[in-house]
Amino acid sequence: MTHSTPREPEPPMFQRASDHEQAIRDQLMTRATELVPLLAANALRTEQERRVVEENIVAMSDAGLFRMMVPKRYGGYQVSIRTSLDIVSIVAEGCGASAWVLSLINNAAWVVGLMSTQAQDEIFGADPAARAAGVIAPSAQTRRVEGGLIVSGKWFWASGSLHATWGMLGVLEHDAKGKPAGQFLAFVPMSELTIQYTWYASGMKGTGSNCLVAEEVFIPDHRLLSLEAAVNGRYLTSHRDESLYRSAFIPVVVLSLVGPQLGLARAALKHVIGAAGERNIPYTIYGRQVDSPAFQLQVAEAAMKIDTAHLHAYRAADDVDRAAASDDYLDFDARARVRADAGYVAKTVTEALNTLVSAHGAGSFAESNPMQRIWRDANTAARHAFVLPPVCEELYGKVLLGVKKNITPLI
Repeated sequence: MTHSTPREPEPPMFQRASDHEQAIRDQLMTRATELVPLLAANALRTEQERRVVEENIVAMSDAGLFRMMVPKRYGGYQVSIRTSLDIVSIVAEGCGASAWVLSLINNAAWVVGLMSTQAQDEIFGADPAARAAGVIAPSAQTRRVEGGLIVSGKWFWASGSLHATWGMLGVLEHDAKGKPAGQFLAFVPMSELTIQYTWYASGMKGTGSNCLVAEEVFIPDHRLLSLEAAVNGRYLTSHRDESLYRSAFIPVVVLSLVGPQLGLARAALKHVIGAAGERNIPYTIYGRQVDSPAFQLQVAEAAMKIDTAHLHAYRAADDVDRAAASDDYLDFDARARVRADAGYVAKTVTEALNTLVSAHGAGSFAESNPMQRIWRDANTAARHAFVLPPVCEELYGKVLLGVKKNITPLI
């Protein structure tokens, strides 16, 4: 039986880089592909232990995958958003939780690349293998002191923190009257934080998205990045020649959440197609699912939705990369559309997976069947606040209709 599954198209002409950069992309994608059997073999244990097993972390680290978004100045690969999206999606074909952790740690590395040289030197200069993980949403008590902030608080759902050496914390500063005076992303050594084990979810169990806790931690000013400035493209880095770190802030953040969805969807489609010649449709004349027109229609519908998800994700990533390469910051309307694209990926992948588990049958939910884990992981990831489809579509709808007041500045 021959079949077609969504593939990762090559970047369009405007985005094709040097032969060296293409070689790095090809090399990293090959390494990621070679890891898929290992990641898949460890997926159940990752879920049971509620953390990515160390063998996966070591394998991804040895393959250089945690350095995708680290500046070349510190031995990183500094790949495009599109390349990172593709590699994360490949990893997700083996293990959704591993891909989620990989993507969010790389996203934090990208944020470090926006920081001052002093902060970058302190993090990646001191340790090129440093990994950061954390939470953008603010949850802290702060007070201003000379040279920085004293911070206490809890940050829930810090994916990847079990494998990180630095925490990235959302911090809200108040003035003397208690009014917000600034919102920041702050970097703190994990040695100054503690982890509360609070991640007991039905999906993405293996991400270890636990709670970070700070008690009277001093954060110097050079390790603070204004979130308002970042959303509007005003970064602290002095290395303006590095196009990756000119990319639009919120679009990069939301796109870091969709790579796992693409890979999980492809894995589910491959699994259903691969089993179709052996599984029957109970209480019918069909001894093989593959012979059923109804099954054929369901597979085609799911495949088209998965293709649609890829097209939206790639359009968004390519637009972000193209603007950064041209030293342009995506305008507000384009940024709103990227959020809509990301939400649409979550929506169409969820719909495709629902169709696939129905086509595959009730056996999809057997504990021994990877379909149930794929379905739970993707459905959990699709509910991340940044990619909730109704929210993302409302954001974009307001822009299309010229409604001046939007519902969040995080566009």
